Amino acid sequence: MYEDMVTARYYEERLQEEYLVGKQPAFDISAGPIPGELHLAAGHEASGIGVCHHLRDDDAVTAPHRPHHIAIAKGVDLDRMTAEIFGRETGCSSGKGGHMHLFDPDVKFACSGIIAQGCPPAVGAGMAAKKRGKDSVAVAFLGEGAISQGAFLESLNLASVHDLPVVFVIEDNDWAISMPKERVTTPLDGSRRADGFDMPGIRVDEDDVIAVYGAADEAIGRARDGNGPTLLELQVHRRMGHFMGDPETYRPEEDQELAAKRDSIERLKEELRAHGVEEETMESIKTAAHERVDEAIEWAKEQPEPDPEAAYEDAFVNPPSGVTDTEPEFDLAGGDD
Repeated sequence: MYEDMVTARYYEERLQEEYLVGKQPAFDISAGPIPGELHLAAGHEASGIGVCHHLRDDDAVTAPHRPHHIAIAKGVDLDRMTAEIFGRETGCSSGKGGHMHLFDPDVKFACSGIIAQGCPPAVGAGMAAKKRGKDSVAVAFLGEGAISQGAFLESLNLASVHDLPVVFVIEDNDWAISMPKERVTTPLDGSRRADGFDMPGIRVDEDDVIAVYGAADEAIGRARDGNGPTLLELQVHRRMGHFMGDPETYRPEEDQELAAKRDSIERLKEELRAHGVEEETMESIKTAAHERVDEAIEWAKEQPEPDPEAAYEDAFVNPPSGVTDTEPEFDLAGGDD
């Protein structure tokens, strides 16, 4: 877990550096090697790593728009994920999805920029596993600002009605974009939303990966044994803005200072020291993790950009006649079957 946590933290820090290239002094969202938006999850490591270390490749995971720590913990290929973030042809979606739409079928991972969008697909994966008689589970991650969304509440209901092997994981970083949760959500303990759907609700109050691992062990074990869904709410913290370029003028300085002190990685290091792990060993793990991240970023930057014509591939509808050299295989307006 320590290896994945230091990998995820450094990955976000390096992406922050790369993202800002060419975007200053006047912030230009379209400039630089990573165009578009970028939402980083530094401070969220305990949730993604603590939960996903119980999962197998055949377990499905859906993540929100702040997905990298979860993807790393689930085993998404780091090179291909990085190439996708840089919009390169060798990315896991050929450079078309970017960082909010990562997809890796090899480890059953997907994410979306739509709030709470991952909940219904996770329920679908849980229902498929149950119908097939498999003991695989599905996990849906979302932020505390998403727990009033209809997709989330409907998913809780369907998972409960059918006793599906689904675990819903709320990452509570106290801020729904620029809004403190106490101004928009009640009750403040999101795990209590489980009460209305006859399922267990568990909250972990500290940024502690070991406590998260223990809570996830119970929830995932329950799902895998055929005993239905669980709702977890995990306290994390946000060390960066909601998105890159966010001035965070809405956020009091004391809140930012508090977040900087609530470091789940330092907490885990203290735990490792208490169990006799030497500083040298931890430093070696950290160094190897940093090298892996740096290599993935350098590799991604060297990859080719997609051919503009590739925009017409893998589309849900055919392009208009004459746009490409090949004619549509069928007529969407009617005609040949």
